[in-house]
Order: sequence, then structure tokens, then C-alpha cells
Amino acid sequence: MAQQSVTEPVLKLTGIHKRFPGVRALSGVDFRLFPGEVHALMGENGAGKSTLIKVLTGVYSIDEGMVEMEGKRLVVHSPQEAQAAGISTVYQEVNLCPNLSVAENIYIGREPRRFGRIQWKEMNRRASQLLEERLHLRVDVTLPLSEYPVAIQQLVAIARAIDIQARVLILDEPTSSLDRGEVARLFEVVRKLRGEGMAILFVTHFIDQVYEISDRITILRGGELIAEYKASELPRLELVSRMIGKELTMLDELPKTAGETRASDTQSAIVAASGLGRKGAIEPFNLSIGRGEVVGLAGLLGSGRTELARLLYGADRADQGKLQVEGAGKGGVHSPRSAIDAGLAFCPENRKTEGIIEDLTVRENIVVALQATRGWFKTISRKRQNEIADEYIRTLNIHPPNPEQLVKNLSGGNQQKVILGRWLLTQPKLLILDEPTRGIDIGAKAEIQRLVLTLSREEGMSVLYVSSELEEVLRVSDRIAVLRDRVKVEEIDKDEMDEQRIMKAIAGGEGA
Repeated sequence: MAQQSVTEPVLKLTGIHKRFPGVRALSGVDFRLFPGEVHALMGENGAGKSTLIKVLTGVYSIDEGMVEMEGKRLVVHSPQEAQAAGISTVYQEVNLCPNLSVAENIYIGREPRRFGRIQWKEMNRRASQLLEERLHLRVDVTLPLSEYPVAIQQLVAIARAIDIQARVLILDEPTSSLDRGEVARLFEVVRKLRGEGMAILFVTHFIDQVYEISDRITILRGGELIAEYKASELPRLELVSRMIGKELTMLDELPKTAGETRASDTQSAIVAASGLGRKGAIEPFNLSIGRGEVVGLAGLLGSGRTELARLLYGADRADQGKLQVEGAGKGGVHSPRSAIDAGLAFCPENRKTEGIIEDLTVRENIVVALQATRGWFKTISRKRQNEIADEYIRTLNIHPPNPEQLVKNLSGGNQQKVILGRWLLTQPKLLILDEPTRGIDIGAKAEIQRLVLTLSREEGMSVLYVSSELEEVLRVSDRIAVLRDRVKVEEIDKDEMDEQRIMKAIAGGEGA
């Protein structure tokens, strides 16, 4: 790719406005992206980041303003048109076809043909050469994409962008499902592409990664441009302060661990698992959760954290061991419905596919679990639904505070709050939170962490807290269970919890 002049932006947005019914998503936003740079787009959930990306990729049309590409006005009406114009996007949830081969995903719609027939050997050869020469990645390109982890799938998406001669690459939360080694590998590729002159827009909630890879930072808040900075000239505390619009004290006000001030009865076990396991998912484990106790699960991706949580909730059936749940009937917990009846609630890791019901409103999403427990013949009145929705919108600070807004139009953090509201309404004895703060901003993280501690201390609710962020697990947990390679390897009490000990347990001990 030819190196362009760094004095002129490859992409320029001026005075961008975008409105939805009852929502001002973007208001007069300016943005510049130069060739040969990584530019981080930062802001809280609801700041307008996703809307800006959808404007760039043709998903949304703009109400006012102008987009310019290499000095010429650009109007795109679809992601296909944006791609043809040289703008390619790699999303958090990889937007490829898992049932097709790696090579087919790279060349879909552009397959090499002869006399109208696809030249499969030639396509596979080109795909292998592209991945090896440009990304230093050696994989069998004839295998289905689904055979490879998310990190490899994202590199395949980047390879496709390179091959179609994209001049702008948008990375939308590309590291949220990756471990540290996979992030390092992705960043090697990003640096290589930057060195070749590609302009890269990087969206993330990981502040350390912003400073590791970014050249410049643009901050949005409430759909408005706050400022643009060189990354080297913006202190981290100022970045966070500008993102949330006030001094950052929320997280600092939280005690480092819940156990420092909590006075709950942890002797009365809500859940007790003994030798519980499922072949191919997680090895047999023992774990109890006391009343009012927050138990954290720590471990790398694939360590078995989600699998453990799903067994406790009955979403997956154990094939060995015993599970005792206070309040469960004679049949115990063997399904999500029986878990709900026993007073358990589960906020899943993937809020898009397993949490929210996209085409329902905020009000309907909040009351759906309570309605299910009552049965469909005991309908909650509309008046009562409105009262409930207003209460949880206010309590959880859901934005925008409109109960009739379709939940799919909310930001990720606010969608997460809606799911929390849904399950808190059922007044569970045990709340299972699987990555409750993944992909959301620091302000929303603080609110959710504070809520967990309040529920534990003041209401005696038990919580199983699953997170890939060690600092977060340490902050909220009374006790931490560490998993490695689908085995529970250690259980650490609050008096002995520290990051080094957990990391050693995850890695395999002192000699790891």
C-alpha cells in the first residue's frame, strides 16, 4: 500500500448529526483519521461510538454533516458500499461465516474463477500465502472457520480487509474475548499494518490497550465530541474523567474486597456442589456459596468458568456428582426453570444471544422473567409493569430512561443493566453473573460492582461473579475459586487474596 501524506486525513467527518425517536445519538461530531496511525475512539456506553461506526459503514444514514474519504465526499448506503470504498470492519462478534472454510471467508464473492467455475486450489493457495506473508499466520485454510478460536477468526477478517485493499480498518472491541497472548498477537498485526500506512480506528474499553497501541484518542460523551488528543499527552486519569464527565471516585470509593466490611452469614450454604462435573466441559469440582457471600471465579478464557456457572444453574446437565440447592424440590436443579423456582438467577456472558430480547422494549425485557414465574395466565397489569420498569430504570440508571425504547437500540452497558433489572426483580437468593462488565465503560462497571456489594451486604443476596479481569474479581469477592484447563485448581479466602497468587494458580504454580 502506498504511504500517503500524513498532513491530510484519509477519513474526515464534519458536523455529524444522527437522531432516533427520543434519542440524540450524535450531535455535531467531528472526527479525523490519518494514514499510518491507530486512533482510539473512547467513551462511555451510550456515548455514540457504535453509532459513529455504523454511520461510517453505511448501516445508518446521517441527518446532517459530511463524510470525506481522501478529500472527496463519501456517501455509503450499506456495509458493502463502505467496503467497496475502502472501509472494512472487524467486529467483537466476528462477522464471518463459521460453516465456510478460512479461504472461502477471505474470498467470498471474489473467488478466482475459470470458465465460470471456482478454482479451489488457487483460492486455497492465495489464502495461505496471504495469511503467511502478511500476518505470519499458518493455518489449514481448507478447514471450517468454526474450527479455530476467536483470535484466529479475527485475523482472518483482517486478512480479508487487507486483500480487498482497505485503506481504513475499523476494529470494534476486537480484544474483548481474547486472552493476553492473543491480544499480543493481534497487536503485532496492527503495528505491521500501521507501518504499511493503513489507517486504523480502534474501539475498546481496555485503557491499558489504548495506551499500548494508540497514537491518538478521540473522546465522545453523550453523542458529542469532547476532544481529540495525542495518546502520549493525555494522562489516564484525565482520559477517564473526560469520558464520564466528572472526577473518577466511584471505583476508589469501593473497598478493595467485599469482605472488609461485609457482615453476612456465610455459614448457611445456598448452593453446595460435590464432585459435580460434565464430561468435555469441566472436571468434577467442589464449591459452596454461603448466604450473602460473593464468590469470584478466576481463570483464562476456556478455563471452565462459564461451564461451572451453567452447571450450577442447570443450563447444562451434570453427568457426575451432586448439587444441593436450598429451596429446590425433590428433583433438585436440573433446568433453568427449576433453578428459577429455587431462587437462582443467571446473567449470561453473551447478552446479545442469551440475554436481551432485541425486539421487545426495555419494560418488556425487565418484566419477562417475573411474568414467567407467575405463569402466563396471571398477567402483570400494564400499570404495574410501568411502575416496575420506572423503578429499575431509576435504580440502575438505565439510559435513555424510556421504558418503551426497544432494548436493541440501547448501548451494551445499558442492555446489561436491563438484564440485571430483569433478574433482580425476581429477588433471587443466588445471582450468577458471567462477565457482567465485559464490553462496558468504567462508569457502568463501577455501578454494577457497587450494586453487587450492596446486594451482598445489605440484602444478603449470594453472588457468583465470573470475570476475566483479576482486579475486578479481587475488588468484589469474599472468596475466589481459580480454574485452569477446566479444572478447579485452588480456592482462596479473602485474607490471602492477591493478584500474584491468583496468576500463579492460573499459570500452574511457582515454576510456571
